[in-house]
Amino acid sequence: MDNLQDTWVYLSASPLFHLTLTLVAFQLASFLFEKTGRNPLLNPVLGAVLIVVAVLMLTGTDYGSYFEGAQFVHFLLGPATVALAVPLYRQWYRVRRSALAIVVSLVAGSLTAILSAVAVAWLAGSSEAVLASVAPKSVTAPVAMGIAEKLGGLPSLTAVLVIVTGILGAMLGPKVLDVTGVVDWRARGLAIGTASHGIGTARALQVNETAGAFSGLAMGLNALATALLLPIIWSGILWIMGG
Repeated sequence: MDNLQDTWVYLSASPLFHLTLTLVAFQLASFLFEKTGRNPLLNPVLGAVLIVVAVLMLTGTDYGSYFEGAQFVHFLLGPATVALAVPLYRQWYRVRRSALAIVVSLVAGSLTAILSAVAVAWLAGSSEAVLASVAPKSVTAPVAMGIAEKLGGLPSLTAVLVIVTGILGAMLGPKVLDVTGVVDWRARGLAIGTASHGIGTARALQVNETAGAFSGLAMGLNALATALLLPIIWSGILWIMGG
C-alpha cells in the first residue's frame, strides 16, 4: 500500500501524468461520442473536461500543477487553428461568391452575440466587471480574454464563459438550425463559427466540410469584428449605465 501511494505521489507530480490524463480523457469521451452515434449532447470536449475536473478534484490537484503538463496541448491550439485554413482553401470559390452575405452575417452575428449576452447579464444584476467579461464570450479564448482585460473584465471568467459557449454551441447549435429551417451548409457554418468559435467549428467539420470551412472563416473574422466593435459598443453601454 505504501508503494502504491509513493507511486501515485510520483506520478501526480510529473507533468507527463497530466498530459496523459488530458489525452486519455479526450479519447474516452470521443469513444463514448462515437458509440452513441455522435450524440451532440455527449460532446467530446465536454466529456473530457468533466473527466479531467473529476480527477483533479479527487486528487486535490491545483490548476497550476495540471497546466505544467497540459500546456503542450495548449501550445497545439495555435497550429490547429492555422490548419483550419486547409478546408477554407478548398472552399475558397464558394467564399468569394458569398462575400457580401458573409460580411453582413458576421456583423449581425457579432452584434447579436455581444448585445444579447450583456443584456441578459445586466438584467440579472451583474456588476460592470462581469458585463465586460461576458461581452466577448463568442470569440475564441485568447482574443476574448484580451478584450475582456482591456474593458476591465475578468479574463479568467471570460475563459470559462468562452468554453461553455463553445460547448453549448456545438451541442445545441445544429438542432437549433434544424428547427429554424437553415439547410445551406454555408449559412450553418457561419452561424456556428460566429456563435461558438473553435469548439463549434470542430463539430461543424465533423458534419460537413463546407460547413467547417465557413465556420473556421466566421470564427476568425468574428474575433476581428468583435475586437473592433466591442470597444465602441462598450462606451455606449457605460454611458447608458451611467445615465
